[in-house]
Amino acid sequence: MRALTLGACALNQWAMDFNGNHERIRASIVEAKSKGCRYRLGPELETCGYGCEDHFHESDTEAHAWEIIARLCAEPGLLRGSAMVADVGAPATMDGCRYNARVIIVDGKIALVRPKRSLADDGNYRESRWFTAWTRTNETATWRLPDSCRGLAYDGGDEVPFGDGAVVFDDCGLGCETCEELWTPDAPHVALALNGIEIIANGSGSHHQLRKLDARMSLIQSASGKGGGIYLYANQRGCDGGRLYYDGCACIAVNGNIVAQGKQFDVSDVEVVVATVDLDEVRSYRNCFQSMSVQAAKVTPISKVRVHQRLCVPDDVGRLERPKLSAPRDVEFHSPEEEIALGPACWLWDYLRRSGASGYFLPLSGGADSSSTAAIVGSMCQLVTKAAREGDEVVAMDIRRIAQLAPNASIPSANELAELIFTTVYLGTDNSSAETRARAKALAIDIGASHLSVAIDVVVTAVVTFFTMVTGKTPKFKVDGGSNPENLALQNIQARVRMVLSFLFAQLLPWVRGKSGFLLVLGSANVDEGLRGYMTKYDCSSADINPIGGISKGDLRSFLRWGSVNLGYPTLAEVEQAPPTAELEPIRDDYVQTDEEDMGMSYDELGVYGRLRKIYRLGPFSMFKRLYIVDWADRGLSASEVAEKVKKFFFFYSCNRHKMTTLTPSYHAENYSPDDNRFDQRQFLYNVRWPWQFRKIDEFVAKEKEG
Repeated sequence: MRALTLGACALNQWAMDFNGNHERIRASIVEAKSKGCRYRLGPELETCGYGCEDHFHESDTEAHAWEIIARLCAEPGLLRGSAMVADVGAPATMDGCRYNARVIIVDGKIALVRPKRSLADDGNYRESRWFTAWTRTNETATWRLPDSCRGLAYDGGDEVPFGDGAVVFDDCGLGCETCEELWTPDAPHVALALNGIEIIANGSGSHHQLRKLDARMSLIQSASGKGGGIYLYANQRGCDGGRLYYDGCACIAVNGNIVAQGKQFDVSDVEVVVATVDLDEVRSYRNCFQSMSVQAAKVTPISKVRVHQRLCVPDDVGRLERPKLSAPRDVEFHSPEEEIALGPACWLWDYLRRSGASGYFLPLSGGADSSSTAAIVGSMCQLVTKAAREGDEVVAMDIRRIAQLAPNASIPSANELAELIFTTVYLGTDNSSAETRARAKALAIDIGASHLSVAIDVVVTAVVTFFTMVTGKTPKFKVDGGSNPENLALQNIQARVRMVLSFLFAQLLPWVRGKSGFLLVLGSANVDEGLRGYMTKYDCSSADINPIGGISKGDLRSFLRWGSVNLGYPTLAEVEQAPPTAELEPIRDDYVQTDEEDMGMSYDELGVYGRLRKIYRLGPFSMFKRLYIVDWADRGLSASEVAEKVKKFFFFYSCNRHKMTTLTPSYHAENYSPDDNRFDQRQFLYNVRWPWQFRKIDEFVAKEKEG
């Protein structure tokens, strides 16, 4: 029996926060050692933070990352003299090429630097902008360590193996793959397994996206099940400075079975997931897999770095002193509604505590979108107060600092914290209804937020009066006989006044209350509105951050129903049942403005268009054919009706594309996000009539009518 205790970490790292990153790495090593681990795996690029982006072009970033490694190696009793193996992520430059690398540290000495072979270059990722992929498969070269780490090579010198290799101990083998490599067809874990390497470690920087975890866990189980072996997965967790939330869920698998799984969402900075495994189970599993043995017998040998040290529990350890092996367990998944409640809430907490702000400000309309945002802030308050009361001192200190409480003050309840750090304001006009005003107030009471309800007509009237004074013209709403441009202008001025007042209140309310700091303004436009451009430019599309900007309207409605029960905010159920409306036009007995009528399409249809446009990469003509022939074949729609719907979508998408250049930085949760330049790189000036593409649609429709 070759028993071995291993640890995989989820760390809340922050791009360019070298002090904090070092402390969290160190804390994870200390915790891993306290749990009996002989090997500790950390996330991708954990020394500097994954999201440094163009800071990777600065030599300081890499130099400081290696200074952290030098400090970890030098601290007495941390790694040195402990027979502890630490696997740390850092950038490394060799021969003018910068690599995203894993650094294997054995007993305080560097044994191998393993660069990433396959870079992530789609969706949210641009790794090849900053890094080079290592293309010399199964080869290593000699690399001279940075000045800060001179003398730290495993042999006591200044040079270490650098490249695609594995570390072989006296009793087992250890190999690496990094994040994206798990997802590639020719994944490194295949060759590692065929070469007899028992332990395969993946230090990752993988972001949260609704319903994504199932795919990741399936790949991990497959990686360890297909060829046998121990598979460790470490990940960042938290907001490291951008739109993404890295969702942790560190885990350990043995021969296809998950034996340890960490939390996907949490507000703690450090989590070490531990399992004790038997490497002889790997040997037995592989030996019974005869076709694998045939492939292993003829596989190309990988480069191996020999380390004369044992990792497993010695044979002479008594039966009662041996650690208990970790048993297989079911994988735990959250429902999409839970993911919305937890992921954006944790992201908001990281943003708040790292921004220097003293709270959040939300224009709360009583509608589905702003109510979802408010509920997520409420969920944040529930998460952090629970963590603090369960003993997380870092969270407790942050709560007291942000809420401006005394250092020894007791931890407030979730509702009490909401009152201290969350302000909601109903900014009503003559076009607002008593129902939405009442729902906004009731929801604020459910959450505990400090709430104001004000009328802004005097400001709107002043702006319109000024326009009339300058031009001699007084615009009217459409229901009062005005033209479409007049109607839109009068709606937009209400929306933009709300934005101006929101930032004014957010900046000055702490001063009014005798506190320091400022409030961050929250946006509440969903991903479907961004895609359609159904928003006023510089209204809800302009805030400090937006926790629901990557979530579809359909998912938000499900979240409202779930949150009314599971978050304890019953008003959310009333909000969900109400028809969505901007309330920017006058209400009449025979007319009430609604979103879907305004847009000329339903939210469900918008979700379909978004997925076909982004995920399936369909242009107007291909989308029309897909919907008419396949997806909507059973809806009873004629070719002309489908054509009209598709044309309307692409017209509004393209004429409003400029709005997407001003979208508030949003939590990324949906893979058809229209977020300009970061996730969806398309131009913003279009020929909105799409003459060639629409003509192809018209020709198809004409043939259908003839046939």
